[in-house]
Amino acid sequence: MSVRRTAARAFWKVSRWRLVTERPSRDGAGILIGAPHTSNWDFVFMLGIAWEQELPFRWLGKHTLFRGLAGPIMRGLGGIPVDRRNPAGLVDELVARVRDGERFYLVVTPEGSRTGSGWKSGFYRIARETGWSVTLGYVDRTTMTTGLGPTIDLTGDVRADMDVIRAFYADKAGLHPEHRTEPRLAAETEEGAR
Repeated sequence: MSVRRTAARAFWKVSRWRLVTERPSRDGAGILIGAPHTSNWDFVFMLGIAWEQELPFRWLGKHTLFRGLAGPIMRGLGGIPVDRRNPAGLVDELVARVRDGERFYLVVTPEGSRTGSGWKSGFYRIARETGWSVTLGYVDRTTMTTGLGPTIDLTGDVRADMDVIRAFYADKAGLHPEHRTEPRLAAETEEGAR
């Protein structure tokens, strides 16, 4: 058993949170959504879930987390810095890495921040362009559970796909429920306007 898995199992043993998880997609790579993203504790839970499951994973974080001495640590933990002031090309870069043969689970918090600013569509585009499945990870304060829920394949019908995602997250509160954001993409509004 790896050191990371041992550390994760020790964490879950002493934590008041209960890990409830399904094994993600079958091919060793995919998108792992982390929602509702309402606390910095979500990061600790994500590490605990991924290490316990022994998943090769990467995660996106704001570039300021990678400054100074924290940079090598965050990269060592699987972090990929994102400059939110200039995010152009990030999705294309990630898709290119996958097409070049990299295999990993990409942890994405589509809410983008812990203050309820709305869901970003990058996860959807990456999943569609790579053919990856999407596993619905969660934190639910009301049941004191966290983990990985079902894995779904996106169809390209944005509204229908998001209806499935919304149904799963409908009763998930996050650590700070007041910061929870409804899972909705701008593309759903655009589809309805056509």
